[in-house]
Amino acid sequence: MITKRRTRRRIPALALVGVLAGTAAGTAGCSTPPAPRAAPTPTAVSGTARPAPDRSAPARACPEGGMRLVELGGDAAMGLRVASFQLINCGTRPYVLEGYPRLTLRDDHDDQLEVSVEHGSAGITTGIPNLDAAPQPVTLAPGQAASFGIVWRNLVTDGTVVAATAWNVEVEPKPGAPRLSLRLSEPVDLGNTGKLGLGPWQPLVR
Repeated sequence: MITKRRTRRRIPALALVGVLAGTAAGTAGCSTPPAPRAAPTPTAVSGTARPAPDRSAPARACPEGGMRLVELGGDAAMGLRVASFQLINCGTRPYVLEGYPRLTLRDDHDDQLEVSVEHGSAGITTGIPNLDAAPQPVTLAPGQAASFGIVWRNLVTDGTVVAATAWNVEVEPKPGAPRLSLRLSEPVDLGNTGKLGLGPWQPLVR
């Protein structure tokens, strides 16, 4: 009696690897696809960045006494100089002015200059009504302003006398009031005349 042997068919190793790889690929094809990538965040644009405005900066405080001094500007012609100033009531109460302010000139080192301050145009010139006007009381409600003017000549008549130039003015609005200091954009260049004309307080006409 002849006994039949079962022969096992050997699968080449390379073929087996191919089958397993195909099975894995099929399995991967049936699985859930991966989540999409997140969109890239925007990048900063090149250039100089502008800082945000500082909204916490406090407003300019009202000076002691409730008044603020402001330079209005002036004019110059043939050695004659005219300038004017404004006094603003930045306080909360009415402020009464009368007569003339008390004015002091100081040089660039804040040293007081020896200057004769005379009321009106002081013979320096003519035809400036606001300087030669009669003084009158002026009442300023909060937010209102008054003005005064000055006049001088820039002359040098004596080479032995140093020319006086003021870069700062100090004003006492009325007797006993706190004095206000102001740095000028243009100096009071008196030469060596040593004289200045001063006008009275007047309500500011807008």
